[in-house]
Amino acid sequence: MDIDLARAWVRAIAVAVGRHRDHLTQLDSAIGDADHGTNLDRGFTAAVAALSDLTPDTVGAVLTKTGTTLISSIGGASGPLYGGAFRALGKALDTPLADPPAFAQALAAGLASIQKLGTAAPGDKTMIDAYAPAVAAFEERARHGTGFAAAAAAAADAAEEGMRATTPLQARKGRASYLGARSVGHQDPGATSTALIFRALADTVAKP
Repeated sequence: MDIDLARAWVRAIAVAVGRHRDHLTQLDSAIGDADHGTNLDRGFTAAVAALSDLTPDTVGAVLTKTGTTLISSIGGASGPLYGGAFRALGKALDTPLADPPAFAQALAAGLASIQKLGTAAPGDKTMIDAYAPAVAAFEERARHGTGFAAAAAAAADAAEEGMRATTPLQARKGRASYLGARSVGHQDPGATSTALIFRALADTVAKP
């Protein structure tokens, strides 16, 4: 991961979120506040704009700026959760280049940030259910030296599997937890947007 790829990743996330904005909002309308897609679209659009005025010297600078912008432009819980994760990623990557092991550590720092703020665990029907398996998959591939593209693809696959696995769960955290058993049968919007973020990473690093 270099500075240009980090920029490209954020742009790819913005495109993916914009494309799936209505779907994310529909998912959120069933068990949340019906604003997840709109909020994330606004946040990542703002992040792309903010990066256009930035001259970063590290990968971390790109991701920290993204996180700061998300926090300031997204309402509700999503801004602090996603923004905090990207800020944690940025803090861990204060170099012009990041190899797979370093990026795996940064992803783990992002996960820790989300868990500290949201106090959620796997199985609670939140973004953690996509993020945690993605980190584990990336770390596994990084340990075996399979390369960044393979690690990112494995992470995206794991995130999507975790996303789908939220459907039969009963929510134990967040707005959806207020619904109790009525939250069963709905895919979690936060896990869905998290899967989009990891798929955007995989697609970005796979490009020649």
